[in-house]
Amino acid sequence: MSSNAVPSLGRREFTRWFWRQLTSMRTALFLLLLLAIAAVPGSLVPQRGVDARAVEAYFLDHPKSAPTLDKLGFFSVYTSPWFSAVYLLLMISLIGCIVPRSFVYLRALRARPPKAPRNFSRLPASASFETSASVDEVVAAGRRTLGRARVDVVEGEPGTAEVSAERGFLREAGNLVFHISVVVVLVGVAVGTLFGYRGSAIVTEGQGFSNSLTQYDEFGSGSLFKADQLPPFSLKLDTFTAKFQPLGSQQAGAPRLFRAQGTYTAKPGAGERTFDITVNHPLEINGTSVFLVGQGYAPVLKVTDANGEVVFNEPVPFLPNDPSYTSTGVVKVPDAEPEQLGFQGFFLPTAASGANGASISVYPAAANPLLGLFVWHGDLGLDGGTPQSVYILDKSKMKQYMNGDKGYRVSLQPGQSQKLPNGGTIEFTGLKQFARFQISSSPGVQVPLIGIIAGLLGLVTSLTIKPRRTWIRARRDGSRTVVDVAVLDRVPRDDLPADLDDFLERFREALGETEEKAR
Repeated sequence: MSSNAVPSLGRREFTRWFWRQLTSMRTALFLLLLLAIAAVPGSLVPQRGVDARAVEAYFLDHPKSAPTLDKLGFFSVYTSPWFSAVYLLLMISLIGCIVPRSFVYLRALRARPPKAPRNFSRLPASASFETSASVDEVVAAGRRTLGRARVDVVEGEPGTAEVSAERGFLREAGNLVFHISVVVVLVGVAVGTLFGYRGSAIVTEGQGFSNSLTQYDEFGSGSLFKADQLPPFSLKLDTFTAKFQPLGSQQAGAPRLFRAQGTYTAKPGAGERTFDITVNHPLEINGTSVFLVGQGYAPVLKVTDANGEVVFNEPVPFLPNDPSYTSTGVVKVPDAEPEQLGFQGFFLPTAASGANGASISVYPAAANPLLGLFVWHGDLGLDGGTPQSVYILDKSKMKQYMNGDKGYRVSLQPGQSQKLPNGGTIEFTGLKQFARFQISSSPGVQVPLIGIIAGLLGLVTSLTIKPRRTWIRARRDGSRTVVDVAVLDRVPRDDLPADLDDFLERFREALGETEEKAR
């Protein structure tokens, strides 16, 4: 082995080297960029914690790529191990940067301004002039002109004095505030994620919602959240209003108003209060926000079985799939005799014939409603104890009623009924609307907001304040005093000579001698 070979790092040396690399500002900026890149899939791919139904639809539309993306955590980006690792590393890196820099900053605040260099002419901006004022008068005028800068006066040989001044310490303070605010935002988001929850529920006009797990269609919470912490409120949706741009106008079908109105009770035994929820104007109840995030139609269906018994009579939400509110839905009738019935199909708010003769929806408002369903019979699988989605029909133990070589189809408009192959009937008795609410709670939601505001203030401060050092040297030369002035910006700027001229003008005004010119 060569005698010049570099010895390998020991465990302690490697740990010290790794820590210095991790806590460098360059690494912190890289991790911040990496965190932003890692968050991109969360906006491109549906997330289970936000819309589990959209994730199911993605699996149906992309059967090959979806399982791979699922293994990589793309459907739960913000709770995935790799995103959490970047998140934690960024916090450690920022804290490791901030703490040492804070001590350096505190030492700099207590330190005296640096001594004047011997040769002012080597600095980027310097000037000299003569005055009849004494050295002490020059020092006093210099201190007044420097204003709130930190000043240190050093007296040398008789008849000489130097003034050292430094200002702009708030620049580094603003820089530190900005980086601390990033940590505050990260901590606030982490606390809200760990202790918060978010869910969604569909509520049809005339029906209600109670804030319990069984009432949610989708629910997700942080690892430190407990189900018994759910606020015990309830609400009832009385009416839902949806308005769209009229047909024949520009942007026909564009949404104009969504409004959910009803009553709520903050806790058992409390009095009822009214609510009026619109988009971006949620209802706040005991730290929980109820947002209006979607709406659709719920046809009211009445099903009679072969024995003439009414076995189903309620509204069924059909979920919109496109801007014209072409909707799909499932109807499960477990009480039908002699076999259970299942319906699956579509709802068109404004039905029209398409180019190939198929029915399509041309407008999101219910101007010409049409309901189309296919019918299955058998075992719905509800008795096995395994929970099922109300929007998915399990056909594994069911058979479809056929009409020749095609599936038997029910086609109804409001007020119409149709006989079923088993001898029963199905009737489209009315049409209601439903609202899709997102119910969420994020403890400490104000913390990230405060952090963002403080960060912006710190960033503006660090970008606008000029950290500058100024030196004044005065020496008596016969009956005159020679004054040398030099300035140095710790951050290079093009306006340094102009600022020096302005400083000299104010300085000489303080001396009361404005006619003499600087050399």
